[in-house]
Amino acid sequence: MDAQITATSPNLAPDTQKPLEHKIRFALGFLIIALMICIPYSMGSGVLLPQVFSGIKGISAEGALGTMNAVSAIFALVANIVFGTFSDVSKFKIGKRTPWIAAGGVIGAAGYFLTAHSTSLVWMVIGWCIVQIGINCVIAPAVAVLSDRIPEDVRGTFSALYGAGQIVGSQLGNFIGSFFLAKLDVGLAIGTGVFFFSGLIAVIVWPREKSAENNTKATSVGEILKSFIPPTKNCRDFYLALFGRLAFIIGTFMISGYQLLILERYIHLSVKDAGTAMQIMSIITLVASILASMVSGPLSDFLRRRKVMVCAACVIIALGMLVAWIMPTTTGIYIYATFAGIGNGCYMSVDQALNVDVLPNPQEAGKDLGILNLANTIGQTLAPAFTTLFIGIAGGYRGVFPVAIVFMLVGTIFIMMIRKVK
Repeated sequence: MDAQITATSPNLAPDTQKPLEHKIRFALGFLIIALMICIPYSMGSGVLLPQVFSGIKGISAEGALGTMNAVSAIFALVANIVFGTFSDVSKFKIGKRTPWIAAGGVIGAAGYFLTAHSTSLVWMVIGWCIVQIGINCVIAPAVAVLSDRIPEDVRGTFSALYGAGQIVGSQLGNFIGSFFLAKLDVGLAIGTGVFFFSGLIAVIVWPREKSAENNTKATSVGEILKSFIPPTKNCRDFYLALFGRLAFIIGTFMISGYQLLILERYIHLSVKDAGTAMQIMSIITLVASILASMVSGPLSDFLRRRKVMVCAACVIIALGMLVAWIMPTTTGIYIYATFAGIGNGCYMSVDQALNVDVLPNPQEAGKDLGILNLANTIGQTLAPAFTTLFIGIAGGYRGVFPVAIVFMLVGTIFIMMIRKVK
């Protein structure tokens, strides 16, 4: 009957109705899964593949990257909802989330391997579509564990660990990837290996999930199909959170998704100097994000405030973008990296806790969190389109920064309109 259990007190775990045990193992699991997904993803999409595309004659690196992200995002969009929903209704003896999390890493590794060994843009895109399927097979059920097993009064702290893992993983991916700009095949092979073990290690570290053999969430094909329907009742705050995150992702990825190309074509650095600058930016962002996440997650639990933390994060990142826009130099971009690290550390630490708090029905956490995660997918799809559009309008990256800032501020407005969460 685990699908029908909800905690009666904010300090009780929803699945056991007892105070949370094995806190360190849960903490490590959330941290590991975020790190091992984001490191290879960032290595590929942020550093290695843009360099691959730059070396293919007859194509635009920005256009190829945008095409890859746009097409693969369709698969990510569907996969997130599908695997989230399937994990809600699964009846596996080893748990309803565990098998999907373990399998997702293997699927992602297969797609990464295909991408690394392809010689045409078409096959690279196909490989990256498989990567997105694998990533979302891991993420959708993994994030739902926050709702299933973590008490409300410490959810911000565990969300912070997951968020910190995402930020640290992304920056480590950029940092590690920058060492393989001249050895792309080696870097892509490392990414494949990390992906393969990502889900497996996480489910081993986490305390074993209770059996889902008696899960009563859905018993027929009709009920399973019905479970895919998005929330329609008591869902105002849910959709505000969705649009707030969408604006944030678009604004963020308009800049962060093009860091290497910005360094080369906006700051006008050589490939070698751009690689060095990427390493310095990664270190700056890494340190700033770790410090911010260590403070913001526990602080949001203590103050019982989520919205203010998320909105402050958006404004901080927008300020960093403003500096980079006004100062198109390595100094300006390093200041941006500092602000981006602080803002992302704050945002990613609290955002997942806020999303769980606005769920209309905790029994459908996998599916509904999958819908919220669509903002990530759609945002990363739209961001390249906006970036390419405003590069064309302004004749370069200078026209991209102000648009990204506007998206960050729009995201702030949506989040502040939420009523259910303080």
